[in-house]
Amino acid sequence: MSKDVYISSIGKFLPNQRIANDEMEDYLGKINGQASRVRQRILNQNGIEGRYYAIDKQQQTTHTNAEMAALAAEEALNRLGLQGKEVDLLATGTTQADLPVPGFASMVHARLAFPQCEVASFQSVCASGVMALKYAAGQVAGGEVATAVATGSDLASRLFKSSRYEAQGMQSVPFDTEFLRWMLSDGAGAFVVQDKPSTKGLSLKIEWIDLKSHAHAYPACMYTGAADNSENATTWLDYPDYESASAAGALNLKQDIRLLNDVVKQGIAHYFSLIDAGKIVAGQVDWLCCHYSSEFFKQPIQELMEKGGGAIPEEKWFSNLKTKGNTGAASIYIMLEELLYSGQLKEGQTILCMVPESGRFITSFIKLTVVDAAQNTSAQYAHKSIEAPELVLEKSAHSERLIRGLTQVWIEFEAQLLQVPVIKKMHNGTVSYTDYVLLLKDLRQQVIDGSQWISRAASNIDINLFDLRSAFIKHTATEHKDYQLLEKNYKALGEDVEEIKKGQKNIGSEALSSYMFQKASQPNPLNLLGAMFIIEGIGKRLAGNWGRMIQEQLGLQDEQVSFFVYHGVADENHFHQLEEAINTLWNHPEVDENKAAKLVDDIIKTARTVARLYRMQLEELGNY
Repeated sequence: MSKDVYISSIGKFLPNQRIANDEMEDYLGKINGQASRVRQRILNQNGIEGRYYAIDKQQQTTHTNAEMAALAAEEALNRLGLQGKEVDLLATGTTQADLPVPGFASMVHARLAFPQCEVASFQSVCASGVMALKYAAGQVAGGEVATAVATGSDLASRLFKSSRYEAQGMQSVPFDTEFLRWMLSDGAGAFVVQDKPSTKGLSLKIEWIDLKSHAHAYPACMYTGAADNSENATTWLDYPDYESASAAGALNLKQDIRLLNDVVKQGIAHYFSLIDAGKIVAGQVDWLCCHYSSEFFKQPIQELMEKGGGAIPEEKWFSNLKTKGNTGAASIYIMLEELLYSGQLKEGQTILCMVPESGRFITSFIKLTVVDAAQNTSAQYAHKSIEAPELVLEKSAHSERLIRGLTQVWIEFEAQLLQVPVIKKMHNGTVSYTDYVLLLKDLRQQVIDGSQWISRAASNIDINLFDLRSAFIKHTATEHKDYQLLEKNYKALGEDVEEIKKGQKNIGSEALSSYMFQKASQPNPLNLLGAMFIIEGIGKRLAGNWGRMIQEQLGLQDEQVSFFVYHGVADENHFHQLEEAINTLWNHPEVDENKAAKLVDDIIKTARTVARLYRMQLEELGNY
């Protein structure tokens, strides 16, 4: 089984304020009080004008790597209105975690409001974020999970603190180490990966991800844990103690810049192999998100593409290296986040992502298609027409006037319902899990009262109106267990039933319930037939559709929406009972012409009042 897979939301986290080039040494520190002699030359080449550090000017860490990844994930989920409990898988990619053990994904999971879920940790350099995405996408495509979160994050700045080099007794820093001080920065990004596109805006359909390692052909280019990149170099764990490893420079992050041109060549060779395989058609690429560590490499990449007949015009290139810095594993996430929400993308456009890695030579490509499901979804869930539930009554002047009055009340009611936030979200395809849980929680309090006010009304109907009294009692029998079905839905969502049982009425429910009990306590409260018209009409005409929209938009199971779907069927029968009760009313010997005329007015007024109070109940969700 293979499903379509989408990046339905993206979040990012860039710590603290943006840091300009002339501020960098205020954070990283001057080594032995001496300003760097190569900083400006490296910055001139890489073209970076600003970046973000998760350390302050005292070189204290302000955010951990795991914390940054978690904050990016939270933003991505919030953009969709998803809760942590809806996430089945968390896959993370990073260059260096906060701790050697345990896995980075576990550390990120611990900072998120997720229940138990599958986790996967990927450790490499820039390509680790692509690895996390590919694993998440594969699990979704295979139907193993419905919703996954993939993150890419890096926190390089704390490796470059001047205090580290001073503790090693360095008077100056070797170029292979200092080079990276002015290249790397901190940040995190997160993708929500699902088998359906977002209905709240644009999504990116993942067409394919292709990643290749070339480690068999080259030595390590960017590395830490050894003093050099020779095959037999002593690793940091093989020194007699950590102090010896540090003194030897084995704990410093380094780059063999002599190999960087080979990384570019391997990336372009991989690019042309994908063209040969028919996976890339250069002329059909609308956007190229190329992760290069320095503007210095952009021109060689362009030249090699052009020589091989696969040039992509510069106006189609997108990069935020200058403004966001080189955030390693997070770079492609942060780049796509900015592009996705920039307003520049259009339905059907193709995005090609190129993510090379200089760790030990990995090249990776991602092909994405822009999907705008919001317009299609809005049309799909659009309210087709406003119609009153049909009342089939025995023909009489009273029945005709009642039908006209109730029809007018209903049309006004349904039109106003469409402006209620939670209903509006259902019809534009943006209802969230939080919305649905709150709806169940607040409705439950009123549903419990429903059979009780009907019972009270029945007890206040005179015995000489036995048939009408029986109709109310019969209606009570069909309603009194509805709250249990609602609680089952709540439990099926994984929520704590005790929470819904302890819930209280919102201010709209308080008003509705108070009105119903007050009317039900009056002698012969036959005007409550108007209340039954509104409430059963909601079930007959609207509830089933609400349930189906919620189910489809949130990807829920039948047992999680059965309260609404059930009423879409059951209230058809309830409506017939209402019709029988009204027909009985006109034919009853106790109801003369004057009483009938007044009852028509009272029923219509009660229907209008209940319609307003029911709408208030939905408008005031969560307002206790």
